[in-house]
Order: sequence, then structure tokens, then C-alpha cells
Amino acid sequence: MTKKRELPTNAEIVNFEMLNELAESIYVEMKEFSKKKPDDALNAFKVKNVNRVLTQLKQFLKNEPTVEFLDLLDTEILPSNSDAILIIGQFKASMDNYRNKYTSRYRRWTTIENPEGKPN
Repeated sequence: MTKKRELPTNAEIVNFEMLNELAESIYVEMKEFSKKKPDDALNAFKVKNVNRVLTQLKQFLKNEPTVEFLDLLDTEILPSNSDAILIIGQFKASMDNYRNKYTSRYRRWTTIENPEGKPN
């Protein structure tokens, strides 16, 4: 059982869910680009927008062991579509790890406010 002081707050979970939806949307779009032209480089606009979400995710996951594997997209040497999918996929795996760590057997979030993760 995770110690109560280590649990996220309900507000943090709301933020996580928002970032998760954004990351999922980016992943789906990038996957389509990667299928069509895997070796084409992203443009600076896309890298900037993707990194805006990834930066917040990395900050959110800063205390997780997986954070050391999370890199932002390179803004100087623009990554290819397939490179971007690899990086975004690592973020998604880290987020899945976080979700699994902080959900109960009821598949509810275990938070400071609801440490047992019981249904309301």
C-alpha cells in the first residue's frame, strides 16, 4: 500500500487526466504522420506544441522513477515522425505506470482524499 503522504491529490488527478487526453491526441496524430511518412521531419511549430504538453507531463511525473527516461523533442535537430512517436510512447508508458501505481483494485484513483480508492 502506498503511504498516504505519497498519494496524489484529487486536483493532481484532474490535471493528470487533462494532460493524458492531450498526450493521447498527440500520439494518435503523430502515429498517422508516422505511417504515411515516418522519416519526414516535424516542423518547428509541431515540435513547440508537442513539447508544451510533454514539458508539463515531465514536471507532473518528476518524482516518478521513469522520469529519467523522458526526453523532450529536440528543437534544433527536428525529429522525424517515427522519432517523435518513440518519445511520446515513452511518456505514455510512464503515464500508464503512474495510473497503475495510484489506482485501487476498484480501478479508482487512490488519493489523499480517498486513500482506499473506494467507489463513492
